[in-house]
Amino acid sequence: MGKKNQKNKVDWYIVMVVKEMRILHGLTQEDIALHLNLSTGFIGHIESPNFRAKYNASHLNELAKLFECSTKDFMPEKPL
Repeated sequence: MGKKNQKNKVDWYIVMVVKEMRILHGLTQEDIALHLNLSTGFIGHIESPNFRAKYNASHLNELAKLFECSTKDFMPEKPL
């Protein structure tokens, strides 16, 4: 039996939106890590369901600048 996702539904939704945007913009985990001044391994942990690591509000603000969008674009439209 596989491990349970260590993130709640909202956090996992945000991680998946950021990952999709990262891929759409042709960026690697390393590119995101450099932009956020984090380690590449930490970004890997964020994108993995097996770790509790997640983006915080400051990370999302910096990612919004990078992707030229609103921080609201990372959030689900309706409650999950």
